[in-house]
Amino acid sequence: MSAGLDFEWKLREVMASRGMFATTDLRPLLAERGVELSASQIYRLVVDKPERLNMQVLMALLDALGCRLEDLIVPVRVIGAARTRRTAGERPAASEAGIGDLRPRPARVLLPEGT
Repeated sequence: MSAGLDFEWKLREVMASRGMFATTDLRPLLAERGVELSASQIYRLVVDKPERLNMQVLMALLDALGCRLEDLIVPVRVIGAARTRRTAGERPAASEAGIGDLRPRPARVLLPEGT
């Protein structure tokens, strides 16, 4: 078993607790702090968990929303099973079945003997 670290992104919840329910509410607050983001960038920032985040954007969010880092980002420990290696052609266990295992097998054409 391996343990890793992940985080929960709580921007949407923090915005809602301050009466902000539209992603467009965030744009002027960030612009006042010198952070110009497009509407689609702000939407992704609110809806999705960011993989990377510019520190200026993070600091502008904290200032605009009047919150602390702990309010936006909550660390989470992830415990997962260690990956097992399979040899070529070996079928995975039913619990490990992926999308590739759901595809039909190609038909085998058997020719009559003597052809």
